[in-house]
Amino acid sequence: MTFLVVVEGDAGGWCVDRDALTDAIRARWPAVEIDSMHRSESRSLTWEIGTENGPGEAYLHEDGTCLYMDVWQEDAIWLAIVFRRLTPMGLDLVFCDEGYTFDVCLRAGTTEAELTDLVNAAG
Repeated sequence: MTFLVVVEGDAGGWCVDRDALTDAIRARWPAVEIDSMHRSESRSLTWEIGTENGPGEAYLHEDGTCLYMDVWQEDAIWLAIVFRRLTPMGLDLVFCDEGYTFDVCLRAGTTEAELTDLVNAAG
């Protein structure tokens, strides 16, 4: 399943710090493979990761305001929290799945446990 964490509304020119996001991903999954070749609008930077649940990947939209995650839900939640921490407090983020079976507002300071509860309540 594909999950997304995306800025809702106008990002005002903000984009995520790609190096900081890469560092966070590498800290959790040291064997991450990084593909910086621009493949499409939605795949400007790709991280291929081996999680406890199996292989997965995350990829960044070229404008740096949306992270797509083809990973298990618990890994997507962790990635969404990391993305939130790298996002200015004044920007609203939404965490959802590709089919919009759920979408929740991801507020600054939200924990993994809180986001998991929000997803479970919405789904």
